[in-house]
Amino acid sequence: MTVYLNNYELRWPTALFVSEGHHLAHSNSRFWDDRVIWLLTEALVGTTAVADFEELPTQSPVVDDPWSDSTPRQVVTQREWFTELISRAGELRKEFAPAPYWPQRRGHEFSTAGGGPQNTRHAFVRIIKDFFDSGYLSEAFGEECVDEANDLPDASEVIERRLGIPHLWPLEPETWDEDSFYGLVEVFHDLVSRPRRRSWHSYGSEWHHYEFNSGPARILYRWKLNKMLRSSGIDYELSDEGADLGRLVAVTDDARAQLVHQLLSAPNTNIKERTENAITLFRGRTASVEIKRSAIVILAGILEERRPLLKETLIRKDEGALFQIMNEFTLRHRDVRQQGDYDEAFLDWFFWWFLATVELTNRLISSRTAPVSSESIIGAFGEARKEVVEGRNT
Repeated sequence: MTVYLNNYELRWPTALFVSEGHHLAHSNSRFWDDRVIWLLTEALVGTTAVADFEELPTQSPVVDDPWSDSTPRQVVTQREWFTELISRAGELRKEFAPAPYWPQRRGHEFSTAGGGPQNTRHAFVRIIKDFFDSGYLSEAFGEECVDEANDLPDASEVIERRLGIPHLWPLEPETWDEDSFYGLVEVFHDLVSRPRRRSWHSYGSEWHHYEFNSGPARILYRWKLNKMLRSSGIDYELSDEGADLGRLVAVTDDARAQLVHQLLSAPNTNIKERTENAITLFRGRTASVEIKRSAIVILAGILEERRPLLKETLIRKDEGALFQIMNEFTLRHRDVRQQGDYDEAFLDWFFWWFLATVELTNRLISSRTAPVSSESIIGAFGEARKEVVEGRNT
């Protein structure tokens, strides 16, 4: 059995397509084929996959003459084809953006998705329109039907109840200030919900959507919005985990993003809630100097509790240096003995160093193996400190 994967391009994240596909592969719903067609329509580029699926039989053909010597031709069923497609989803080509067209190569801003705040906001509106047209807002906003009295909620009021700002629907990007725009980016994350089934209403010439699930919709939303934000040069992204799930946070490099993931996905400990709180405070879009300092103080308190462990595992002078920074800079204490004349950029260095040390102590407590070299926490952030200093001097 062969699925001709070269004929298809995947427009969704692979993991999301596989997850939704597995859900369907094990389903015996009487609407199974409709749900598969809808998934293929959404997740793959074009209509080729849908056409291939529809040409297949729902069941293997029955051999009329069981005594016949001829070997029946093997026929792939829809379910077999779909199961193989999902199992080999990692081999699918990803949708790619075409090479720039003439106006874009000539630098015309009106042709460029990331060419400024207004273009970014119009790109956001296009994404929301796609979600709306695909029924992802039908659970929150309702759907019109010619056969029913359309007593639908006011979409503008639905948004206002969450965001506290009136008259934001229909979307009019020219009227938004920065807070309204970023607020809408976060609000729609919580409003979208994927319909796993749809049906065509021929009389009204419209689709109706059913079986809503917010989890897949929010994964897809974060993926699309974060791509848009990156292409626009905006240094925020929607968080994929933690207490600030679906909220805009400051973008970090891959290593620090992995550090955050390790701490947020760690088993529950007596310090996990405080660690999550510190991360949420520090990387929030509106984090001020005082908020960042508060996040650092939370981590310093955790490390103070674990100081005996650090004394056991670090060279003494390194353990002492760590707590010297905590106690002699205006972080936890503020009096004439503390140094307060350092550049605010050093708060980033303090935070990530302390956070890495918390993660190290988690691993030490979990494994209780041989002592770990002090380089694992001090050396690891030498380059981060260098970047902070260089950034300050530029």
